[in-house]
Amino acid sequence: MSAAEARRADAGRPEEGAPEPSGLMDLLGVAAVLLNADGRIVLWSPQAEDLYGYSAEEALGQYAAPLLVHEQHWELMSKLFAHVMGTGESWAGAFPVRHKDGSTRLVEFRNMRLLDDRGNFYALGLAADETTLRELERDVALSTRLISQSPIGLAILDTDLRYVAVNPALERMHGLPVKDHLGRHYREIMTAAKFGVPEAAMREVLKTGIPMVDQSTIVGRTPGDPDQHAWSISLYRLEDPQGRVLGVADLVVDVTDRYQAAMEAAEARRRLALIADGSARIGTTLDVEQTARELAEVVVPELADVVAVDVLNSVLDEHRPGPAPRDGPELFRALAVKAAYPTEAFQAADPPGEIAAYAADRVATETVRTGQPQLIAHADDTDLARIARDSHAAGLLARAGVHSYMSVPLTARGHVLGFLGLTRARNPAPFGEDDLSLAAELAARAAVCIDNARAHQSVRNAAETLQRSLLPSHPPHLPGLQIASRYRPAQATYEIGGDWYDVFPLDRDRTALVVGDVMGSGIDAAAAMGRLRTATSAFADLNLDPDQLLQHLDKITSGLEHYIATCVYAVYDPHRAECHIANAGHLPPALVRSGKHPELLDLPTGTPLGVGGALFETTTFGLGIGDQLVLYTDGLVETRHHPIDERLETLLALLDVPDDSLEETCDRLLRELRRPDDPDDVALLICRTQPFTRGADPPQS
Repeated sequence: MSAAEARRADAGRPEEGAPEPSGLMDLLGVAAVLLNADGRIVLWSPQAEDLYGYSAEEALGQYAAPLLVHEQHWELMSKLFAHVMGTGESWAGAFPVRHKDGSTRLVEFRNMRLLDDRGNFYALGLAADETTLRELERDVALSTRLISQSPIGLAILDTDLRYVAVNPALERMHGLPVKDHLGRHYREIMTAAKFGVPEAAMREVLKTGIPMVDQSTIVGRTPGDPDQHAWSISLYRLEDPQGRVLGVADLVVDVTDRYQAAMEAAEARRRLALIADGSARIGTTLDVEQTARELAEVVVPELADVVAVDVLNSVLDEHRPGPAPRDGPELFRALAVKAAYPTEAFQAADPPGEIAAYAADRVATETVRTGQPQLIAHADDTDLARIARDSHAAGLLARAGVHSYMSVPLTARGHVLGFLGLTRARNPAPFGEDDLSLAAELAARAAVCIDNARAHQSVRNAAETLQRSLLPSHPPHLPGLQIASRYRPAQATYEIGGDWYDVFPLDRDRTALVVGDVMGSGIDAAAAMGRLRTATSAFADLNLDPDQLLQHLDKITSGLEHYIATCVYAVYDPHRAECHIANAGHLPPALVRSGKHPELLDLPTGTPLGVGGALFETTTFGLGIGDQLVLYTDGLVETRHHPIDERLETLLALLDVPDDSLEETCDRLLRELRRPDDPDDVALLICRTQPFTRGADPPQS
């Protein structure tokens, strides 16, 4: 026999040992008084002493009426006594009695006739204080109505967690009648695994006696109700007046509406956070592919398991071919694909950079042609065939467990650029209208950024093409010199700059080297640079000294509508191994002599071209075999965060490392000194002297 069964078997037997007061009888303090047929008191209980004030010695043998009733009520009491004794009918009601201290108390009576084995009649009077009785009646009535009419579910479970009482509210919540609860264990009714949590809490409350108030919210379904609900559960231990544990009270409040409101509020906060995150992270650069990757990184895994960003191939084609026929396929170029975890659904997407044709009946094609989002909350095999590019990709989606899909157009300034495709496989929740709205908002922002980046790239490509067309190619042979050069446009803006370099041969085996920078940017700066480059070439043919050439360029620049330029012009003579150089407000060139540390040339700085009336000075110095002269524009070394002297020291340190070729030196300088987002373009020209063996030196000019 189990412990529980033993306890139930013992319930019908009186407990051994001294009885302890317990229950309603103790709360009422019911007094018992027995009268013989003459109205004399023959039995007197201890409770009677508490109620009336007389001890048993004082009461026994006395007539009840004179002892307990005021004189004006003697006649009424005699009639009631005679009626009970004569008819055997019981009487109940409230009657005023006299207390020993002389006060009057209203007492609730229950009077009945008793018969002993000798045929004698007695009158038994059971009495309780009327005020105490009425208070208890009100408490019981209130408790009963609260339990039966309360919308709060209430269950009483014994120490084995078996139901012993269930109110109507909990009966309705569970969808099971009371009789199906009684005697059954809590987990027999609430079988779902999640209800193990309140079961453990009940055992803890039974053990410690510490109530748990609204400490546990359970979301689930009951046996009699298929709809999902949320319940707030409170627990407290039940004890009798002596502290013996009787069981546990389980109070259940249906908080489904509150729970759903909280979940909706949390979801709204999550969506707002995702939108804010997208606003901060999408469109950080004017690069189409980077913008698409940023969109994908925001969406996964917060909104989708796998996402693909594709644009119409015509959008990225600067020649802008006409739209595809309405009944024909559409060409898309994949920009970004991202998955929250390794999955075959990722393989079903087109790799970035790949161009793919989607038939007219595909979801992607319908999206871009209608400009309307497509929501497939529950995708079957037919839907997967319309989502995927081909049957192979559809099979990959099916094996990956894709069950929900959204296709959202990327629309900017009234034009559809492509679509955002989102899938769910591991996430069991289907996409809903709220998800579609969120995806549409993120897609709209990304579309504008993609369109800006596309426009930027188009203008940038045109500007860079113009800029490079103005820059020279190296002559096939320069006496006594090796040459390497680089031009890097600014990455942070689509406007071209005015930086330029030039190398051209002069008579008597000499070579002219020039690097310059027209202040400002844009087409006008590039045009001014082109004019200065042309003028430099023309003046160089006149065999002018560098300072004289700069004076002529200064006059030309003064007439270029407020443009100012800096310039370094040098002429190398291999016969004399000399370099003649003049500076017009430009950063000093670097000189790298064989076997020595690099240094900056100490040249008269001069004033920038365009100031007007300035005088320039030519400096002459010798160059040995293998010496290098490094000419550059300020975009190579100037930054907003470092002093120019510090950057020039860095340049010299980088030049102090010998390279096998000048090309390697150019690449290393750009790699170490430039940042992707630098706002200025760079012109770099490096020459190295080499042995010159052609004929004898020409005559002195």
